[in-house]
Amino acid sequence: MTDIVDRHFEDGRIVVDFDQHSLEYQARSAELSHELRGKCPVTWSNNYGGFWVVTALDEVAEMYKHPELFSAVKDPDPTSNFRGIQIPDANPQVSSGFLEMDPPEQLDFRRVLNPFLSPAAITKWEPLVHDFTHACLDEVIEAGRFDFIDDLVNIVPAVLTMAMLGVPLSEWDMYCEPMHAMVYTPPDSPDLPRVQQMGMEMVGGLIQNVAAARANPRPGIIKALVEAEVNGQPLDDFGILGTVFLVVGGGLDTTTAFTSSVWQWLFQNPTEKARLLADHSLLDLATEEFLRFFTPAQGDARTVTQDCEVAGYKFSEGDRVLLSFAMPNRDPKHFPDPDSVVLDRFPNRHAAFGLGNHRCIGSNIARMQFKTIMWETLQRIPEYTIDDDGVDRYETIGVINGYKHMPTSFAPGVRQGPGFAETIATWQSRLDDEAAAER
Repeated sequence: MTDIVDRHFEDGRIVVDFDQHSLEYQARSAELSHELRGKCPVTWSNNYGGFWVVTALDEVAEMYKHPELFSAVKDPDPTSNFRGIQIPDANPQVSSGFLEMDPPEQLDFRRVLNPFLSPAAITKWEPLVHDFTHACLDEVIEAGRFDFIDDLVNIVPAVLTMAMLGVPLSEWDMYCEPMHAMVYTPPDSPDLPRVQQMGMEMVGGLIQNVAAARANPRPGIIKALVEAEVNGQPLDDFGILGTVFLVVGGGLDTTTAFTSSVWQWLFQNPTEKARLLADHSLLDLATEEFLRFFTPAQGDARTVTQDCEVAGYKFSEGDRVLLSFAMPNRDPKHFPDPDSVVLDRFPNRHAAFGLGNHRCIGSNIARMQFKTIMWETLQRIPEYTIDDDGVDRYETIGVINGYKHMPTSFAPGVRQGPGFAETIATWQSRLDDEAAAER
């Protein structure tokens, strides 16, 4: 097996041949995290113009404490070093909203969204996730086969995201494919221009929804953004669109990727699946362990704002830094037996949702969706087989560790309720009534 950690020293740095978008990283991400960390927790890669790679939990956590030194800002000026949270920036024309801002502006945007994503607020949406999970299953249960991703976990998070935004539920399909493609398409893919065009068309749809919210406000995140103020001023369309794009991205891809990884692991580990099914109380601890082990978002980039020394390492102004989430989650200093899933692991202070001021604002709703979808599906389909030949993993997991397809077969069952179209109609009517009552 090839060791891509080609270590040598250059200007005091340990330089490695590391590319988080490579097929090597896709196939050997856990092994490479140990190799990199074993050489040095902070190394330098010359790929994509050069960037630091931080792989140990203590160092990543320390750097996240200093947003004044490690900036998330994305400057639209192509000559700027401030290129936001991705290395490389595959979509320079698209902002990731307040994920690519620093405090205090970033915190003002979070305050707008907090009321929609608190533990208390998400209880409203658990019935929707339950109903659409069962509706999707009822569409396939008699056939005894489905694509776990296309027929279930692409759909339910997308419908929920539309509901939370306050746009028609039927629009879920408009955003689903472009958002996933923008995540899994490698930066050097010949298909990237087509994917970027789909992304721009999706943004066009978001623009229409923002205009509709201004003319005829409906309860939801878009309405809250239209009515919000940051620094005492109403948000412009750019600020609103960037935030909505962030909500769509976070809502449509990470939960899908994470749930798919767990579905596959449970198939491969039937004893542990039986253990989980026999003890529902284990689900909370197991969810945290699955998040640690199958970290969906791999990490975020930062730009160094000034020459500095942090956690014992020297950085220069303008340096780009990749602060990993996934690789620190395999740090043996903090997680004994880090390459095994320990369903009842405790404590489990993983970094799957990020750290610091940019810690994932949607962590509560992500957990709720995963637990609801996974538990309800396992009740209906406790035994299943995944067609390994049909499993299609993301070409690059440098942004999100996910899958495109996961064909699954099982013993045919009996429908228990309404199908997808009827459930869409029922929930849309309910949300329309709530909107009318609020006016």
